[in-house]
Amino acid sequence: MALNDFQVCDRDLSEETLAAYLSTDAIAVDTETMGLLPQRDRLCLVQLSDAQGHVTVVRIEIGQNSAPNLQQLLESSLVQKIFHFARFDLATMRYHLGIKITPVFCTKIASKLARTYAPKHGLKDVVMELEQVELDKSAQSSDWGNPANLTDEQLRYAANDVRYLISVRSKLTAMLQREGRWELAQRCFACLPTIVELDLLQYQNIFEH
Repeated sequence: MALNDFQVCDRDLSEETLAAYLSTDAIAVDTETMGLLPQRDRLCLVQLSDAQGHVTVVRIEIGQNSAPNLQQLLESSLVQKIFHFARFDLATMRYHLGIKITPVFCTKIASKLARTYAPKHGLKDVVMELEQVELDKSAQSSDWGNPANLTDEQLRYAANDVRYLISVRSKLTAMLQREGRWELAQRCFACLPTIVELDLLQYQNIFEH
């Protein structure tokens, strides 16, 4: 995709961009970090996309601990936030920016509940089946710590991680409703804030014997 499909914001959303996203009922969200442990690895980027495919990348500075406009959007009860593996993104944004995100739809949870015929539920697999698009994940494990010098490959990767999620949500919702698992999925999504809090407190396996 061309880089002019991007809007890049430093530290936070602009007021104009915030207003545009608040006017919709759902946005796709993803993050890029320096690793998989929020307590150790910093948040570098937050990517957003709406149903029209407008992608915004917010560059988070070292030591930054708030983003008021982003927080207003992600905590708005009127805008559903769609993630793939929401558990991680919710934890990292809560830990680094103090954002408690709600309401949430997780396409990975939805895929595991709906696509029980499939052995794989990664974003690449789900998008390939439901959107007939093969995502290039070669930039997945790369240095996101210098957002001012991101490569074209990294920017395409960051955009692709959000640009298909709204369509994927619609297809998975239809499957869940058809198979009688929609209410169960909603209860799973509602549990995520509690699971995230347990993750950040480093509890493990508390439901096991």
